[in-house]
Amino acid sequence: MAVINWYPGHMTKSIRMIEDNIKLIDALVYVLDARIPYSCINPDFTRYIQKLPVVYALNKSDLADPVETEKWKKALTSERSVALSLDSTVSKSSSAILSAIKKLCGSKIDKFAAKGVKTTIKVMVLGVPNTGKSTLINNLIGKAKAITGNKAGVTRGKQWFKVNDYVEILDTPGTLYPKLINQRIARHLAYVGSIKEEVVDIFELSMELLTELSSLDGNIIKSRYGFEPTESGEENLKLVAKSRGFLLRGGEVDSERASSAVIEDFRKGRLGKITLDKVKEDD
Repeated sequence: MAVINWYPGHMTKSIRMIEDNIKLIDALVYVLDARIPYSCINPDFTRYIQKLPVVYALNKSDLADPVETEKWKKALTSERSVALSLDSTVSKSSSAILSAIKKLCGSKIDKFAAKGVKTTIKVMVLGVPNTGKSTLINNLIGKAKAITGNKAGVTRGKQWFKVNDYVEILDTPGTLYPKLINQRIARHLAYVGSIKEEVVDIFELSMELLTELSSLDGNIIKSRYGFEPTESGEENLKLVAKSRGFLLRGGEVDSERASSAVIEDFRKGRLGKITLDKVKEDD
């Protein structure tokens, strides 16, 4: 498969904007796609995570394997971090995030309260593109103020939002690694739409996805498309096309249509609740 790498110029500006504002921040909300939590963690942000309390929001958990999501919640929770699972498209589902922020920043709140002063906790939202950051913020504030969209690269500039009397949130554009060296991670990001489709070969990507799903659990493909997967991604794609009736004149399979269908089926949860990134045993 061709190497996947997408890092448009506006992401460099996004990193600079994050660095310029991080000194104002009391806590982070790190939004991860619950299907690929590990792939969503940008190593460039490690320096921020080490200094600030973090709420990991395992978003789109309705599309992920609930057993694996619980493992990730346990792995990502520590003395200075809390991991929560949610579907930010459901009204008020993000309220637990506010409780977690208040708990993590309790010492600062109490310190100011002892002086009779109400303080504001400033929170920065981080994440790769298309993890649902803006949808989550709209859920928190109860209004559609943050710009949203079901594709990579919708949010371009910083946006501050007042959530309540003690929390303000800074939305940031989705940012990827400057160089996607690990192509398995790159594929995972592409599967969920975090990488712009114009730079990805959907035909090759769909074959890779079918192969990965087959190795994860062959029943995933059988239950959706009605055939036992083979070891060949290309053959599996042809079988998908035939099972869905995606045929051209003369009975030739419409690989392009089948490719798009496979990716769409995964993104919409039609293949079941799937988590591609597993927690390592030593995590």
